[in-house]
Amino acid sequence: MASGTDTATAAHGHEHPYHLVDPSPWPIVGSLAALPLTGGAVMWMHDIAGGKWITLLGFLGILVTMWGWWRDVIQEARSGHHTEVVARGLRMGMALFITSEVLFFAAFFWAFFWGALVPPELVAVSWPPEGVEPVPTWEIPFLNTLILLTSGATVTWAHHAIKQNDNRTAFKALLLTVVLALTFTFFQAYEYYVAIVHEGFTLQDGIFGSAFYMATGFHGLHVQIGTVFLIVCTIRAWKNDFTPQRHVGFEAAAWYWHFVDAVWLFLFVFVYWWGGSLEFTVTPVE
Repeated sequence: MASGTDTATAAHGHEHPYHLVDPSPWPIVGSLAALPLTGGAVMWMHDIAGGKWITLLGFLGILVTMWGWWRDVIQEARSGHHTEVVARGLRMGMALFITSEVLFFAAFFWAFFWGALVPPELVAVSWPPEGVEPVPTWEIPFLNTLILLTSGATVTWAHHAIKQNDNRTAFKALLLTVVLALTFTFFQAYEYYVAIVHEGFTLQDGIFGSAFYMATGFHGLHVQIGTVFLIVCTIRAWKNDFTPQRHVGFEAAAWYWHFVDAVWLFLFVFVYWWGGSLEFTVTPVE
């Protein structure tokens, strides 16, 4: 009896299980959209006329690219192009991407630990900066920790449902995951609002402020990206798009979401809890 890979190979007239991708406009469209997005953002930051609208134009271009590229990949999966060999390659690519993301966040943790453990001796350094009150660890950060951990459980619930060929339950679990993700984003935005507007704690507050906002801010951006990823999977589950044998798109989303959860645990323990409880002052060496 022919295997699933052999069947898919024969169906597409190939003598190999690999997918030869058709010419796609999305790489060049995405590249062209990235230019006004980044260039416009720099213009906006420097108060150059039109910067805001150029940034918006680039952002819309990125959204169009995401929509079109995701649509094409989903159609490839439905057409049977994602054989076992192709799926294995997609999983490997996602694993390598997450590895690069780990190194990305390692840079921010490195900066934070350097500022906390080996502060420069050439200038006066106060941790936390004078007049700055660290974000209370056991309020919104702890609540958001519970929210993210719960979302990790619900996305795992969805995975088990898909393995049982139960897209209806997977849809419910994914919908709950998306609600939890949006709730996390809402509370983080509120946390930033209170810290910046009411407490005066900003990105300009030395290593403490810059490392805090860069690390937690980029994590928040990853939560938003992961939320979009999960929304796409939720729609696909609603359309009965996943099978126990074919759900590599969901696996990629689940891996990414568990990565987001893991990074948050490090942020909560080391940036909010440990870093927020440190207090010292360094006097510059004469």
